[in-house]
Amino acid sequence: MASLNVGNLGEYLREQRRTAQLSLRQLADAAGVSNPYLSQIERGLRKPSAEVLQQVAKALRISAETLYVRAGILDEREREELETRAVILADPSINERQKNVLLQIYDSFRKENGFESGSGDTDDESGLSADGTDADTAPKPSPPSN
Repeated sequence: MASLNVGNLGEYLREQRRTAQLSLRQLADAAGVSNPYLSQIERGLRKPSAEVLQQVAKALRISAETLYVRAGILDEREREELETRAVILADPSINERQKNVLLQIYDSFRKENGFESGSGDTDDESGLSADGTDADTAPKPSPPSN
């Protein structure tokens, strides 16, 4: 885990809050944290937990992953991977099996390019064999002849 850079996080939060035209008190209320605590985060005096960052992100209507990256909790590449996966999973125009196939292809390309997948195997959910074929329709090997 990277070290926390709370100064950068605080500046970013203040900028996002002002862009959203929220007072410190309004954001604190919306995020369910105290006004003094949020002020300390913005000034770089406190290190918020991932849960607090998630609540603040929700109140600001921004990506929690973006705040995790700013706080040093999440690597930029991990955030990009999570966002890519979320877009695939949220697409209403493809079915669950197709989503899982896309994720498997994505994982294989990442692995080929030297990146490990953060999601683990999706074979169990998709019904696909290790080679990407449908386990139910793939030809079964013939028994050995004697």
